[in-house]
Amino acid sequence: MMKTRICVVFGGASSEHEVSCVSAASVLSHLSPDKYEITKIGITRDGRWLLYPGSADAMKTGEWEKDPGNLPCSILPDRTVKGVMVLGGDPGIRELDCIFPVLHGKNGEDGTIQGLFDLSGIPYVGCGVLASAVGMDKSFTKLVARSIGVTQAEYLVFRHYEFAKDPEGFLAEAEAKLGYPIFVKPANAGSSVGISKAKNRGDLEAAVALAFRHDRKIVLEETIVGRELETAVLGNEEPVAAVVGEVLPAEEFYSYDAKYNNAASTLVIPAELPAGVSDKIRATAVRIFQALDGRGLSRVDFFLREKDGEVVFNEINTLPGFTDISMYSKLFDAAGVPYGELVDRLVALALKEHGPAKA
Repeated sequence: MMKTRICVVFGGASSEHEVSCVSAASVLSHLSPDKYEITKIGITRDGRWLLYPGSADAMKTGEWEKDPGNLPCSILPDRTVKGVMVLGGDPGIRELDCIFPVLHGKNGEDGTIQGLFDLSGIPYVGCGVLASAVGMDKSFTKLVARSIGVTQAEYLVFRHYEFAKDPEGFLAEAEAKLGYPIFVKPANAGSSVGISKAKNRGDLEAAVALAFRHDRKIVLEETIVGRELETAVLGNEEPVAAVVGEVLPAEEFYSYDAKYNNAASTLVIPAELPAGVSDKIRATAVRIFQALDGRGLSRVDFFLREKDGEVVFNEINTLPGFTDISMYSKLFDAAGVPYGELVDRLVALALKEHGPAKA
């Protein structure tokens, strides 16, 4: 049987570089060498592309960058090549059947690298340029959710050049419309990077300053008091949602540290929910995924609002974490799709969506 030639791309010039490496190591541990001929490309924090010959374990610690066997390389946009050009050692082209990007955050799940993959003509796992870009930008995601009538938190969007003209006016507007506490988020960042919960004017000023360090556009949201719930979506034309899980964060909200470093954060899978709530969350997740023209996979996050039991959309992640403690794979495992089968399905969906690589 011919093996599928697959390239796992990991790391990235992103604030989520480390978790991308850990996610990719988990994916690699579940790609069967009997089915796949595997190539690994690591992208360093400063944007260098390296063909990495070493073990997945070294990817978890960052030691992979020091591997003496690393070679500079690049995926070529030339559709007649359909492969990666190795620029050092024994230079040449490695042909590929599929790319599996495991790149969280900017320059990985925001449509930029997906554009390169589209130019290359090589099938790839996950959402395309449009869904990736819209899903990454919280302000545009909210516009899509609003257009299909999905309930979400009240919010405001601040652009830096506008905010700089009248900071006092913008802050006063946020206080009047949203009330404290207010969540402040970079519009384009994942894994809760740069997010703060402001409880007063001093907190708000600091939170806005922090968010603007990560992006020129920020989103401010009213606080939804309730349970944090997530589901996972898989598919192309007829996507399905897995079971619903509940996040019990170790901190006041599900911050980057609570997600990846604090063992006290727990996941309850499946979540114990009132009748009909799980079905509503799963159906709404699929609606949002389809409205964004998603394909392959996404994790969709919600709140179950305490005061009225309403399901409130939070955000969509078009390239969710794949670490050993990440929700996406755990939700599908609970739905009867173990990790190894899940990555096989994702590769199959990519090949079906894009068809055979061709010029």
